[in-house]
Amino acid sequence: MKDLIYDEKDGVGFITLNRPEKRNALSMELLEELKELIEGISKKRDVKVVVLKGAGKDFSSGHDLREILNAHPIDVERLFLKCYEVMLAIRNSPQVYIAMVRGNAAAAGCQLVAACDLAVASDNARFSTPGIKIGLFCFTPIAFVSRNVGRKKAFELGFTGEAITAEEALRIGLVNKVVPDDQLESETEKLARKIASYAFDVIASGKRFFYSQLFMEDFQALKYATEAIALYSSSKEAKEGFSQRFYSSNSNLDFRPVNSLFVIIILSQVMIETKA
Repeated sequence: MKDLIYDEKDGVGFITLNRPEKRNALSMELLEELKELIEGISKKRDVKVVVLKGAGKDFSSGHDLREILNAHPIDVERLFLKCYEVMLAIRNSPQVYIAMVRGNAAAAGCQLVAACDLAVASDNARFSTPGIKIGLFCFTPIAFVSRNVGRKKAFELGFTGEAITAEEALRIGLVNKVVPDDQLESETEKLARKIASYAFDVIASGKRFFYSQLFMEDFQALKYATEAIALYSSSKEAKEGFSQRFYSSNSNLDFRPVNSLFVIIILSQVMIETKA
């Protein structure tokens, strides 16, 4: 790979956008490599979490403007469709994606942070959708940013083009955590390894459920959740987890799949009554 670096360790993958001399601008070539890499990682069961970061001082400055200036609209559409495919690959991946943000995350770089499932930022990070300042509104970045933060704050980001600090990004929900710059790698890896300690199928089914229900009506989402918990309550991971939590290794409990949901309900009620 020319514009990316990929490493794996202990169930965690690390993708580095490797164009520091261009502030990790998202060129067509980089996006093609990134899409192919994400789709390849998606087939791995030994990787449960992926950390996405930028080489050098910045996360990403967004699209490479040289590929947009004086380009035909059809070519520009191809570029943005490739970016769409990258975001979709992240969403469809069974792995959890964590953006590790240092320096600037601007325009499509900010969109990439918003597209990741989680984000940890250095206290020197800055986030912006500045397209309005150069005559082209940040249409695609705002689509994702507005699904991470409140409507009026997203509107402000899009229509002022001004950058916000890491602390402001935390306050409005664009990132999950802000840490000192010298702790960024360790704190991000700590979060990644915490999630990677759980079963692959539980992570994958949970992520799929989370995004599927997100924009459903309340009771449609609850019905979907009810069907999902009933289905997955009979999984190997659920049976083993409940057995380890509540029973000794010598238990003769009949934990057949057909009865597992009722066992979960009963055990939950026991826990409530015990705490009471």
